[in-house]
Amino acid sequence: MPKFLRISNLLVASAALGGIALVLYVWRLPPFHGAIESTENAYVRGSVTVMAAKVDGYVTEVLVQDFAAVEAGQVLVRLDGRHYVHRLEQARAALAAQRASLANVVQARHVREAGVANAQAQLAAAQAQQVNADAQWSRAQADHRRSLALVGDGSVSQREHEQTESVLRQTEASQRLAQAQAQQARAAIAAAQQELRAVEVNREAIEAAIEGALAAVHVAELDLEHTRIRAPRRGHVGEIGVKLGQYVTPGAQLLALVPAEVWVVANFKEDQASAIAPGQSAWVQVDGLGHARLKGRVERLSPAMGSEFSFFRPDNATGNFTKVPQRMPVRIAVDADDPLAGRLRPGMSVIAEVDTGSLQP
Repeated sequence: MPKFLRISNLLVASAALGGIALVLYVWRLPPFHGAIESTENAYVRGSVTVMAAKVDGYVTEVLVQDFAAVEAGQVLVRLDGRHYVHRLEQARAALAAQRASLANVVQARHVREAGVANAQAQLAAAQAQQVNADAQWSRAQADHRRSLALVGDGSVSQREHEQTESVLRQTEASQRLAQAQAQQARAAIAAAQQELRAVEVNREAIEAAIEGALAAVHVAELDLEHTRIRAPRRGHVGEIGVKLGQYVTPGAQLLALVPAEVWVVANFKEDQASAIAPGQSAWVQVDGLGHARLKGRVERLSPAMGSEFSFFRPDNATGNFTKVPQRMPVRIAVDADDPLAGRLRPGMSVIAEVDTGSLQP
């Protein structure tokens, strides 16, 4: 065989082997499949909070500028709160009026309790009078019986006998009067007790009204506080969308707050995710930081493939089926002590690598 043919065949064979090796490397097949799993389908994530108004009003102050750093509790936007101040004053006045009514009811209760005690004292006096009247009537009956027995033999005159009858009738009338007074005293006690119960019922109603007025005060205080939109956590604000003098309503989006804490979500293929576990060492190469390489670790794996969280989930039960490798979202925490960690921003694209042969404690 001519020499040039041997060289040509050698070049073709070398090219074929190189192509096969390239394919095996790209698809991470043996012998190029190692302990490092990597993906370019990875991004920096963060809990971006959209700040919205809870009450309506005109914007009187915008206290931050675009992309400014803020602390937790810092006032970002202030709304006109004058009518909320008036509402709070009205609620406090209504609460004070209800408390004054409760004080009047307490005083009325003391008066009703005194009325019950007075009626009970009158009953005791009437009962004592009734006992005395009963005793007098008993003596008058005995005197009348003796007089009736003696008037027949002349030992007692008819006049004396008539006097005993008169005394008997008087004591009987006194007895009936005492009984009526005792009954009247019992009725007075019952009436006083009913009035006392009415006062107690009124007191319960006023106490409930006080609770309602106190709740109204708390609501008014919250509404007034909500005129100051505060940062829920430390971070950086995005582009300020609210303007001075703008009228906002509850739910109106004012600005976005990006927290300082960020992480990486890397979407690995199924065959890659099979060897990934929490605690393994990881690295992220960030395009936006000059391809800098930051160290981290795997925090946790998604409970389902990314397609399961899609609004339109694939239905593989109809038509022709073509197997498509799914991806497992993996959360990676970047070491906070890395000097470049503070420059990570949600939305940055990264290249994520996980050492499946390592396992941090």
